[in-house]
Formats: sequence, C-alpha cells, structure tokens
Amino acid sequence: MFDESLLAEFTDQDTLIVGVDEVGRGALFGSVVAATVVLPLSAVPQLIALGVKDSKKLSPRKRRELVPPIKKVVAGWYIDSASVAEIDELNILQASLLAMKRCILGLQITPDVCLVDGKFSVPDLDIPQKTVIKGDLRSPIIAAASILAKVWRDELIVGLAAQYPEYDLVNNKGYPTAKHRLAIQQFGICKEHRRSFKSCQ
Repeated sequence: MFDESLLAEFTDQDTLIVGVDEVGRGALFGSVVAATVVLPLSAVPQLIALGVKDSKKLSPRKRRELVPPIKKVVAGWYIDSASVAEIDELNILQASLLAMKRCILGLQITPDVCLVDGKFSVPDLDIPQKTVIKGDLRSPIIAAASILAKVWRDELIVGLAAQYPEYDLVNNKGYPTAKHRLAIQQFGICKEHRRSFKSCQ
C-alpha cells in the first residue's frame, strides 16, 4: 500500500507534485536513466486506479501496457539519462542524481514540490524536495516515473543488443547476471560497459 502521509501536508488539490526515479543504477552496461511525472494532487487517485505500483513488482508486459495511460493521466513527463562516460567520471550516485536533475529541469511545467526516490536530494535544485526511501513502493507518483524509466531503458538496451550479442543483453538488460559476467571474462568489455565498476575491470 502507498504511504498517504507523504502528501498529508498538502491540502490544495491543485498543488503540482513531481515524482522522479532512476533505473539502471546497478547495471554494468549502458546509461542510467531517470524519469519524471508531474500531476496535481487531485489526479493522484487516478494513477492508483490504473494499477501503478513499484515497477519491479510488475511484469515487463504490464509495465509497457501502463505507459500510455500514465502519460494520459499526468500533466507532464520527461525522460533523460547520464551516459556511461558520465558514470565513470562522476560515480554512479552522482550520475544518477544528474539524470534526475535533467529530468526535472526538462519538464515544461514548474512543480511546487519534488518527491525524489532514495535518501539523497538532487543538488542545486530550486524546487522544494522530499526524499523518499523506497519511493517506488511508497508513492504512486514515484512508481509511475519508475515505470516510464524502466520501459524506456529496457527498450534502449534491447536496441543495443544486436550490436553486442555476446552479452545476453535482451535477457539481462545490462545487469550483472552470471551469464553476463562470464561473457565479460570471455570477450572483455565494450564501450557501453562501465569501466569504473569492479566487474568490468
């Protein structure tokens, strides 16, 4: 169940709330992707009615099916990323926060408050923020952002799989499965691997 206390301080139904989440933080391959959704407080029950929940608890097919209705319910959404080069230069946490910041700034609408998944706030952001540990479990707004990010990143990685068939990317989406790690041992890494990650060294 979602945590209703997260939004209890807001009484104005027109309050614009943005949720932001990232995916791909634990992967060895590919960019880290973040997504935002923004909507008025009054529309949050509509997200819940769609069946939005933590993207990890939904099948790939269900996540894909939810993308169009989520985009219809929200007032705005945006997807952005931080590249493998940025991950290796900054570290994965800072690159994740950078991707989140790009998403928030990419919105056409300026929200009143930002719900950020995790315990770290987004640096140098002028919008009031609330960090939410396990946000995709506790907030339908963050969960919706998580679904958009996950579907977008999965499609990106599957698109790259044809170029790098040896790494089993269609199945692992760049994450460190036994098969993926074995392929790195056998074939080495490619330019889309994160060199700063121990398994890629």
